[in-house]
Amino acid sequence: MPLSKQELKEIETTLVKLLREEIGPIVKTHTGTNFSSYDDKANEVDLVTVVDKQVEAIIKKELNAKYPNFKFIGEESYVVGETKITADPTFIVDPIDGTTNFIHGYPYSCTSLGLAENGKPVVGAVYNPHLDQLFHGSKGNGAYLNEKKIDVKKRPLTLQKSVVGLEGGAERTEGPDGNFDKKMATYKNLLSDKGGYVHGFRSVGSAAMNMCYVAAGMLDSYWEGGCWAWDVCAGWCILEEAGGRMVGGNKDEWQIPVDRRCYFAIRGGCGEEEQTAYVKSFWSQVEGRLEY
Repeated sequence: MPLSKQELKEIETTLVKLLREEIGPIVKTHTGTNFSSYDDKANEVDLVTVVDKQVEAIIKKELNAKYPNFKFIGEESYVVGETKITADPTFIVDPIDGTTNFIHGYPYSCTSLGLAENGKPVVGAVYNPHLDQLFHGSKGNGAYLNEKKIDVKKRPLTLQKSVVGLEGGAERTEGPDGNFDKKMATYKNLLSDKGGYVHGFRSVGSAAMNMCYVAAGMLDSYWEGGCWAWDVCAGWCILEEAGGRMVGGNKDEWQIPVDRRCYFAIRGGCGEEEQTAYVKSFWSQVEGRLEY
């Protein structure tokens, strides 16, 4: 039997309390202090700190104690080819999103706590303790920023008048074997006066923060390939509860699973038909298909 709105709200409240009282202070205290204590995940721009592992262990212990029948998937405990997202209620967690920011002391790292049920995001809480921004929401209960309900201002949504979240990403392989050239060509298309001619793009270095800023209407959209489920699960729920929409980053992918690894988030503050037209307009600027 699916979790009720009341149960989802209770879980949301639990995640908010955990982030504010335990996790946020750890992340804030250690940012910019661990240049010598990181491991290379994939390359020099995809890093993992000792704090990632510490934070994930705390989160897992707390959530397993309170919700022993729920599954848990964390970035640091994920095993490629083995870890699967099932229909069971599953916490999907990124202990520190924006790890490179965290190491360098740039104030856009956060902890992202999501819950998926039947493979769909149903609860999300994302906390950036450096800026004291805590985004949270649950299915049917709305989305909030620091306990204030998010209400995206009604305004037109068109590609040429939009500000888009874009990231360089960790994968930088040039040529046909990688996605780097496709992403760069898409960025050029979006910015060019012969292409999308968007107002501009922003890059904060955190998928979760980008998604929350779209949810709040600070960005009009966010396009990314290479993320993982733990980067987007929490923000996805918050986005939808704020009237936004998630589709695939590749053309004609209107319905995607939470672990698709290629995403396109669109803000609310407008109707579904307007969002659909915006998606089609954006997709027309995408160069090739991103595959991960």
